[in-house]
Amino acid sequence: MSNNSVKKLLEERARLLAELGTLSRLLRGSWVERYSVCSRSDCKCRRGERHGPRHYLVVNEGGHQRQKYVQNSRAQAAQEGLAEYRRLQVIVARITCINLALMKEDDYATL
Repeated sequence: MSNNSVKKLLEERARLLAELGTLSRLLRGSWVERYSVCSRSDCKCRRGERHGPRHYLVVNEGGHQRQKYVQNSRAQAAQEGLAEYRRLQVIVARITCINLALMKEDDYATL
């Protein structure tokens, strides 16, 4: 691999590592929207117009899945946090590819 190629990979990795610092609101989990039926027999939900959506973030806590209620006013922020987590996964995958390419170089440990 040429020095120019190594330099480009190192620059890309540096940009990606810098971007990691901007992902301060990331949330790891899954998004769930629920519609429900209440117990009132004369409610519109009994005719098919269910209540909701109610928003939940499903997270793993201590090896157990937990559903965390998300207020409607916070739904957009929660979805942005989930998007940041997906971006984190893309960045980690790319950094892994870059590091694997650099490992083929003799001086990888010093990079």
